[in-house]
Amino acid sequence: QVQLVESGGGSVQAGGSLRLSCAASGRTFSSYIMAWFRQAPGKEREFVASRNWSGDLTYYADSVKGRFTISRDNAKGTVYLQMNSLKPDDTAVYSCAAKIGVGVRGVKLRPDQYDYWGQGTQVTVSS
Repeated sequence: QVQLVESGGGSVQAGGSLRLSCAASGRTFSSYIMAWFRQAPGKEREFVASRNWSGDLTYYADSVKGRFTISRDNAKGTVYLQMNSLKPDDTAVYSCAAKIGVGVRGVKLRPDQYDYWGQGTQVTVSS
């Protein structure tokens, strides 16, 4: 089993920044994809960003490209989402997700492609 715990959400004015953290613990794994999704009230969960285990493949939704950055700290077992130039449309519950297994590769955009999820953290951007 893998446990994912997010932190770093909060309220910020438009144009501000937040950094979300996702701490992973439990089963160790050699290949994986870590991703961030978000879900706004009344909307479906949507892909935000992902990063593979080697760090050579990151992918962003068009809506956040150039503003958000996904990164990791292997020593801490933590994945981050740096969010800059935030907009009211970024308001949502943000969740991290993990897809693990031998030979996991590529870009996975659908929530059902991920095995483990955190509990989510609220991000609210006011205008």
